[in-house]
Amino acid sequence: MAVKTETFEYQRPTLPETAAGGDDPLHGELLTLNMGPQHPATHGVLRLVVTMDGETIVDVDPDVGYLHRGKEKTCESLGWHKFFPHTDRLDYVQPLMNNIGYALALERLAGLEVPPRAQVVRVLLMEISRIMAHLIYIGTLGIDLGAVTIFFWSFKQREELYKVVDAYTGHRMNNSYVRIGGVYADIDAGVASQIAKFLEDFPAALAEIDAMLTRNRIWYDRNKDVGILSREQAIAWSLSGPILRGSGVDWDLRKQQPYSGYEQYEFEVPTGTVGDCYDRYLVRMEEMRQSARIARQALDKLEHVRGDVLAEDRRFVLPPKGKVHTSMEELIFQFKVVTDLRLPRGQAYSGIESSKGELGFFVVSDGTSKPVRCHIRAPGLMNIQALPILARGRLFSDMVALIGSMDFVMGEVDR
Repeated sequence: MAVKTETFEYQRPTLPETAAGGDDPLHGELLTLNMGPQHPATHGVLRLVVTMDGETIVDVDPDVGYLHRGKEKTCESLGWHKFFPHTDRLDYVQPLMNNIGYALALERLAGLEVPPRAQVVRVLLMEISRIMAHLIYIGTLGIDLGAVTIFFWSFKQREELYKVVDAYTGHRMNNSYVRIGGVYADIDAGVASQIAKFLEDFPAALAEIDAMLTRNRIWYDRNKDVGILSREQAIAWSLSGPILRGSGVDWDLRKQQPYSGYEQYEFEVPTGTVGDCYDRYLVRMEEMRQSARIARQALDKLEHVRGDVLAEDRRFVLPPKGKVHTSMEELIFQFKVVTDLRLPRGQAYSGIESSKGELGFFVVSDGTSKPVRCHIRAPGLMNIQALPILARGRLFSDMVALIGSMDFVMGEVDR
């Protein structure tokens, strides 16, 4: 599904001749400028060492590591169960999606089959999380480029989803509600009605944002033909998600390598034609519409798919909410499951289509309660490495648009 890219009668001004080709297009005295790690438009503690010839960017050196999180080693020291809350803190604008990505890797290693109803609940949570994450992208890039109204409009919609996840999990952020083998609790009628109300109102709100931005002259000029990334470059640099699809590559793990029952849902995968910031914007806008479409289908499935929301294998899975036994022997056993969970010897990798691309967890077990290795494939790190390619030869004023179009969160980059 190619997104509709329109060419309007107004065009972005051409770059200065100093960046317009030739054997030595950039000349004059070069200036080195630090952008970040405290700059608000770097979307976290990212430092960019920008070399410029006047207003034209000669090179960019992304300098990561200022957050020093050490989450992979934390997993290896805490153990399997106790790491779930730490996955929330990776990409903290979509914590439930991180939980599910980690759980899928553990379930593959343990050979656990998640109950059908839990699969539906997970899909619903993931698509709500995708909408929440894309609203952050729209709002923050909008305020970066001067569209302050869009920030308030998008965050108003995100606030409605905060209310939904708060009602379901008891937390607005860092929810930790996913478990190995399923989810902690079922979605009750009250939460389901809240989701249904949001899905009813959201298309009109998104159409309002679309009408404000898509044909807006300033937004168009700041994004159109800026940061063009060819499909060959996107593939060569291991990019994924909306950035890869914005460059015209039809690749979505929900379609190509389905998980959690995504093959049962009808939705389309939007792709771009140019691979610029504007295409990446259009792709994310359409993805929100498709996520709402999937969420509606998942909500309908909850009416028909019955059963537990946690697997019954007590070697790895605690009893679901409402089924906790209180005998001393059972309490001791439950404590051991949490503190001394042992997964079979072996290794497993599982990747999901997060809002920013392929989020993968690779785990290695020696049969003890702690992993030998936990590696996280963070799409944000891959996205950042493309910045020098996009920035060379552009004006410095384009830097903010380029950073925003990559849509990374430093929590998962400095993991």
